[in-house]
Amino acid sequence: MADTDNSIRQAFIEDPPNVLKGRPSEGAKRFRRCRSTPADPTDEPIDQKPSERTSALKAKELFKDIRPSFRLVGVLLFVYLLVGVIIFYLFMDQISGKRTNRVLDALYFVIVTMTSVGYGDLVPNSNTTKLLACAFVFTGMAIIALFISKAADYIVEKQEVLFFKALHMNMKGCEAKILKAMETNRIKYKFYTVALLMAMVVVSGTLFLWKVEKLSLVDSFYCVCATITTLGYGDKSFSSKLGRVFAIFWIIMSTILMAQFFLYLAELYTERRQKMLAKWVLNRRITTMDLEAADLDGDRQVGAAEFVLYKLKELGKISQEEISSFLEEFNRLDVDQSGTLSTYDLTLAQTSQ
Repeated sequence: MADTDNSIRQAFIEDPPNVLKGRPSEGAKRFRRCRSTPADPTDEPIDQKPSERTSALKAKELFKDIRPSFRLVGVLLFVYLLVGVIIFYLFMDQISGKRTNRVLDALYFVIVTMTSVGYGDLVPNSNTTKLLACAFVFTGMAIIALFISKAADYIVEKQEVLFFKALHMNMKGCEAKILKAMETNRIKYKFYTVALLMAMVVVSGTLFLWKVEKLSLVDSFYCVCATITTLGYGDKSFSSKLGRVFAIFWIIMSTILMAQFFLYLAELYTERRQKMLAKWVLNRRITTMDLEAADLDGDRQVGAAEFVLYKLKELGKISQEEISSFLEEFNRLDVDQSGTLSTYDLTLAQTSQ
């Protein structure tokens, strides 16, 4: 296996010259078209400046940096809830419905609005409160969407290790083997974990409504389902002071888990289809038509890089448009049109820019 990997790697890349101040010498090796692949992370170009290496590392973290952190999303949610409680506390007289405690009702109303549950047990009855509710529902849905993506991953990832170990108590092997198995089936175990947490949330909510809010068992389950799906008919809801305290935390948790449940379900379905496609691509017999399609440079021969690119295209990992754009970049960097790249070509291309 190691010999195979080495032969593929040699087919993909050749060693660059140590020093190239002018045109490459006759014996200097060059990077050849359709025989190049990203270098090993441990292999750093000799002539690469520290600033260039730093910028490359920053580029890898681009999408990570532009995504809001969990702490930032948490702060936004806290500010949203605080402002909402203050505003609706001041305008509580313009909201009709069953009251318990002014501050608690204001927070409960904000939570129900933000999660789009909308029971209808507290309803704005003036133009001012109606406009405020409209503003808070749009703002709240945007914030809760960010919070769901962060909080659910945090909750699920904290539980999936325990869940995996519980399913495989008799699994023999070191920690590395367990982590590798988890990484291979990551989406599946996240789905199992969130499904288990969903079941716990449904049971706890049903029992609470049955024992504390004194609803029938059927009505309790009915109210739970109407809440976690954000249907919120409003004929059954949390009406007591203790019930609304419970609802403030339970509604957020249940709606987060429901959203992640369907997300992981869709990802699991997509992953299974991708695995089936990969298995078909790897097992099917190669034909002469495949070789013709894989021959990117038209030399009637298919190199290792061309073969890998063709397989990736079949798997949907890369498109023909992307391959064409990469080849266009290659042609732009290949200043002397020799069909190969060297440090000299790169220097000339950057100078001309």
